[in-house]
Amino acid sequence: MAKAAILEQVGGLTIGEVELADPAPHEVLIDTKACGLCHSDLHFIDGAYPHPLPAIPGHEAAGVVRAVGSEVKTVKPGDHVVSCLSAFCGHCEFCVTGRMALCLGGDTRRAQTAAPRITRNGGEPVAQMLNLSAFADQMLIHEHACVAIDKDMPLDRAAVIGCAVTTGAGAIFNACSVVPGETVAVIGCGGVGLATVNAAKIAGAGKVIAIDPLAEKRQLAEVLGATHTVDAMADDAVEQVMKITGGGVHHAIEAVGRQASADLAVKVLRRGGTATILGMMPLDCKVGLGAMDLLSGKKLQGAIMGMNHFPVDLPRLVDFYLRGLLDLDTIIAERIPLEKINEGFEKMKQGTSARSVVVFD
Repeated sequence: MAKAAILEQVGGLTIGEVELADPAPHEVLIDTKACGLCHSDLHFIDGAYPHPLPAIPGHEAAGVVRAVGSEVKTVKPGDHVVSCLSAFCGHCEFCVTGRMALCLGGDTRRAQTAAPRITRNGGEPVAQMLNLSAFADQMLIHEHACVAIDKDMPLDRAAVIGCAVTTGAGAIFNACSVVPGETVAVIGCGGVGLATVNAAKIAGAGKVIAIDPLAEKRQLAEVLGATHTVDAMADDAVEQVMKITGGGVHHAIEAVGRQASADLAVKVLRRGGTATILGMMPLDCKVGLGAMDLLSGKKLQGAIMGMNHFPVDLPRLVDFYLRGLLDLDTIIAERIPLEKINEGFEKMKQGTSARSVVVFD
C-alpha cells in the first residue's frame, strides 16, 4: 500500500491509500522522497484543465528505485532518480528528430486493456496524472520517465529540477539558445521564473530583468541573478524595460500562464527578439504578434517543459548545483509533510513565496 494525496473531485486533495501493481517489463517502482508543488498541479485541482478522476497529481519528484521490470536498462534498484512528466517513447517523429519533449508518450503508458498501474479499494482504477502521480510515497512509472542522478545530490533539491528547473533552464539553454551578452526578461518569478533567471545568469546573459508584481519575488530574483527588476503592475513597465535595454530584450520568457504577462512578453521585445511562453495559460487564451511586430522580425513560441532532453539535461543541472552554479536552496521556500499539501496549495494561490516541497519519510 502507498499513501497518496488523491484528487477525488475538483477543489482539493484527500489523503488515502492506493495499491501499485508490480512493475511491467519497462516500468520502475520508486520510493518517492520529495515532490514539489507546481502551479500545473493546481490547474487540475481547481478544474481549469480537465482530467479523469479519481487521480493522483504531482509530477516534480525525486526518489530511490525500489524495483525494476525485466527489460529496464537505464536504472537499477538503489539508484537515486528524478522523474519527468515528458516521458518519451524513443521512436516517434519527435523523439528521432531530437524534440523529445513533444513526444505524446503513448507507448510509455499501459494499454487500456492492461491492468491499471494504480488501484484502490480492491481494484478501483486511480488515474495516473502526467505519467507520474508523484503525490504518493511510491510511484510506478515507465523507465523513460526518470533518470539516475549523482547520489551526492540532496533529493529535496533534486525534486524541483524535475519540472520548475527543467522548464526554466530548458527555455534558456534549449528553446532560446541564449547567447552570452544577450538581454533576457523573465515575467513571473515563481519556481519556474526563478529557475529561468538563474539559468540566464549561468548562460552569461548581459542583462537579466525580472518582472513580477510582488516585491518579495523580485528580491528572490535578485538573489538568483537578476541584474534589474520591474514591477509588472507599473504603468510604465514596458518603458522601464526599453530604457534598461536600449530598445527591448532579445528574449522575453513568460513563466506565469496569464494573458497579461504573455502580452507583456511581446511588448518588451527588441527588433528580431523572441517571446517564449512557458506558463499553462487558460485554454481560451490567445497570444499574438501585430503587423509591425512581424515586420520587425519578432518571433513567438511555446516551449513545453523547456523543450528538454531530460536524460541529458537533468544530470547536467544536478552537476550545476553540486558545483555551486545552480541555486536551488533559494527556490525552495518550505518543506512540508504530505498531510499539509492543501495548505501548501493555498499558499501558492497567495503568490507570495517560491516553491513548497512535500518531503516523505
